[in-house]
Amino acid sequence: MEKILYHYKAIIAEVYDGDTCTVDIDLGLHVWIKGEKIRLNRINAPELKGAERSKGLQSRDFLRSLILGKEVIIETIKDKKEKYGRYLGEIWLEDTDGKFININDEMVKNSFAKYQKY
Repeated sequence: MEKILYHYKAIIAEVYDGDTCTVDIDLGLHVWIKGEKIRLNRINAPELKGAERSKGLQSRDFLRSLILGKEVIIETIKDKKEKYGRYLGEIWLEDTDGKFININDEMVKNSFAKYQKY
C-alpha cells in the first residue's frame, strides 16, 4: 500500500521531550488546529524520567533550541498514529539558505536520539 503524505505549515507551540512536541497547524483558508501533539517519526529520544533523565533533558533542550516558536513544515502519514494517540510526523525547518532540514535526522546526527521503527 502506498503511503499518502500530507504537508502542513505549523508553529511549534511546545516541546515536551526530545521526540514529542505540540504544534499549531495551518490547514489553509484561515483554519488552524491548535495544540496537536506530534511524535517525531522514526526516532526515539531518552526519557525525562528515571535513569535517562539527564540525557532526556539535554535532548529536549536541544530540540527546543532548534524549533520552539518557529514556523516549520510538518509531514504526516495519513491517519498514522502511534500507541499514545499522537500523530507521527517528520519536521522540516527552513535554514537561512532556503534549504529544508529534517529535524528528526538532526536529532540523531547530534546524538540526542536514535533511529527506531514503530
